[in-house]
Amino acid sequence: MKTDEERLRRLLEDVRVCRVCEAHLPLGPRPVLRADARAKVLIVGQAPGTRVHATGLPWNDPSGDRLRAWLDVDRETFYDEARFAIIPVGLCYPGRGRSGDLPPRPECAPLWHPRLRSHLPAVRLTLLVGQYAQAYYLGDRRKATLTATVHAGHEYRPDFLPLPHPSPRNTRWLRVNPWFERDVVPELRCRVAEVLSIRLHS
Repeated sequence: MKTDEERLRRLLEDVRVCRVCEAHLPLGPRPVLRADARAKVLIVGQAPGTRVHATGLPWNDPSGDRLRAWLDVDRETFYDEARFAIIPVGLCYPGRGRSGDLPPRPECAPLWHPRLRSHLPAVRLTLLVGQYAQAYYLGDRRKATLTATVHAGHEYRPDFLPLPHPSPRNTRWLRVNPWFERDVVPELRCRVAEVLSIRLHS
C-alpha cells in the first residue's frame, strides 16, 4: 500500500510532466512548484516569470526578495519544503502581453490545486498573493478590488491571508497604500512565525 508521501511524490511527478496548455505556452511547459505533506504554510502566487521558468525555482526573482522581506524569513527557511509549499495558480510561464505577463492559464488551477491540496494536511495558513490567487480561492467572497480584498483580510482568517503581488511593478501601490506595510505586514510576520514556530528576526 502506498504511503501519503508516496502518493504526493507520484502526483508531483504527474504535475511536472503536464502538457495540457502546451500549445499556449511560448517557452513551453515547465511547471514550477514545491510541496511536502509537512508544509504548514501554502503560498499561492500568480505564475512563474521568465527567470523562474529558466531556473525552476519559484520566487527566485526580485518579487521573491520582497515577499521574503514581508514574511521576515531568509531563503533557507523559505525554500524549506517542510515549512512552505509553493503552488501558483498557473504552474507554467504564460507569456507576455502589452502590460506585463499574461494571466495564468485558466486550465491549471482547477486541474491540479484540489488534488495537491488534498495531500497537504498540515497547512494552517494559505497566502493568496495577487488577484488571481484571490479569485480562485475566495471566489464570491473577495471584494471588488484587490485593495479592498487585502484591506478586509481579517474576514478570511484564519485559513487565508490575501496579499498584493510583491512585484517591483507594484511599488506605487505600496506608496499609495501605506497601511499595508504598517498594519498588514507585521500581522503577516507574526502569523507566519506562529504557524512555523520560528522567532522573528526583527
